[in-house]
Amino acid sequence: MDTRSGMTKAELVEHVAHSTELTKKHAELIVNTVFDSIAQSLRAGEKIELRGFGSFRIRQRGPRIGRNPKTGDQVKVPPKRIPYFKPGKELKELLNSKS
Repeated sequence: MDTRSGMTKAELVEHVAHSTELTKKHAELIVNTVFDSIAQSLRAGEKIELRGFGSFRIRQRGPRIGRNPKTGDQVKVPPKRIPYFKPGKELKELLNSKS
């Protein structure tokens, strides 16, 4: 079993560079462009759907009353938009296959 905690962006860039036989600089540009495009689309309120992988959406969180953990005082928490990833059917099947 792999004891790694996850893949970093640098490791992803290295993997893309190796898989595509591109330089790390070109691979980094590609990875950054993809991430920036996803972020810009979400900021504009658009949904991103990557067939076979999943979709990124924005969920609205309404205002609420929270508590300051130090003092216990009530604080108003403003509404905010939260990114949400929903895995696609093919990704779920890949993760749950017994290979």
